[in-house]
Formats: sequence, structure tokens, C-alpha cells
Amino acid sequence: MPEKIKKAVILLSGGLDSATTAAIAKSEGFDLYGLTFKYGQRHKIEIESAKKVAKFLNIADHRIIDIDLTSFGGSALTDLNIAVPKDGADLENTNQIPITYVPARNTIFLSYALAFAEVLEAFDIFIGVNMTDYSGYPDCRAEFISAFEKMANLATAAVIENKGKYKIHTPIINMSKGQIIIKGIELGVDYSLTHSCYAPDEFGRSCGRCDSCRLRLKGFAEADLADTVEYVDAKK
Repeated sequence: MPEKIKKAVILLSGGLDSATTAAIAKSEGFDLYGLTFKYGQRHKIEIESAKKVAKFLNIADHRIIDIDLTSFGGSALTDLNIAVPKDGADLENTNQIPITYVPARNTIFLSYALAFAEVLEAFDIFIGVNMTDYSGYPDCRAEFISAFEKMANLATAAVIENKGKYKIHTPIINMSKGQIIIKGIELGVDYSLTHSCYAPDEFGRSCGRCDSCRLRLKGFAEADLADTVEYVDAKK
């Protein structure tokens, strides 16, 4: 009998972390189904990057989902009246949750991924959350992922009918940004296709000064590699 295909849903943001996570999932033999969200974020260039990454990794079924988190705002990424912080003093300080945190974003995204997985009869979901380097986002913690996985296995008909059990995979959650980049390079990821900046200019160039840019640049420096995306002002 032919071997059963392993299917997994992958959340693709267009960023470095999700691209690496997708490459890891693919290397583990999963047939990937991608989800990307237009959620009202100011940096929509990431959606085009997600499309490029999906094509590069041969993800045949890549869906772009429209939701409107600007209805709530509460984040510099979804409210144009809130400035994106730049030139922060300390990338390692996670005592204060940054204003770039989007309320309940990963809970919302994982809920969509769970629904898609149940329809596909897939029981594996990959998400590129990371809690080692700076972010301070509560929905990137292992405790949150564990809680969501438990909920998924209580809330779905597929589990009640004993068709399977859901697993939320977070392969980069304890890696530094440098380690993530090195792993991706080993797997052949083309990071020039990805986008990390919270505040790109009108030409799509990364600002080099927001927390996400600075963390990305720090990661490439740790990996002793050059970042090939274009920056307006790269300050490490």
C-alpha cells in the first residue's frame, strides 16, 4: 500500500521565522497547506513575501484570508494613529509588552488554522513563534501553545470521533534568531524573499530601525551572514 501523505497547515506571515518553520515542516515530510492573513496590517508587503515563500517551497495550496483587526486597533500594526517604535534601547527587555503586539492575533490565526486542518483531515499545525529573542508577546509562549493545543483537542468533531489528535508544532520556539537563520540556510531557505520590517517605506525597503528589523539584523550578525534585503537605514 502507498504511504499515507502527511498533511500539515502552516501559518505563513512572509517573515523569516515562518519561512524557516515551513522549511522545517517540509524537511520532515509534510505536505503543506499555507495560510496567510490580510488583517489590516500596515506592512502589507509581507503578504507578497508570503506568496513568494509559498512558491519557493512549492506549497501548492496557499490561501490568503481577509480579516479586519483594524476594527479593534490597539496596536501600532493595525492603527495608523499609533507610531511604530524605532531605535529602542534594549532588544532583550521583555518586561513590557511592546505596542506592536496585536491583541489575540495568534489565537485568531491558530483558530483559522485549526478549522482548515479539520476540513483537510490534517492533525498537524506549524507556527513560527519564538520566545528566546525579544518580543514579549504573550501569544508566542510555550504555555499559550500548550493551552491552545489542549483546547483544539476538546473543541473539534474530528477528535471526538477518534479520527486523530492535534499537534501544534513550534520548531523554532527556543532558538535564537541567529540559530533560526543558520537552520534555514541549511534547509536552503532564500531569505531575500522574506520581509520582517514593521514600517517599510513606499518602495518596500525595510526601515532598519524598528525592533523587528534590528532583531533580524542582529540574527544575521550572529550567524555571520549578510542580509540581502534592502534597508533604508540599517542600525544594529
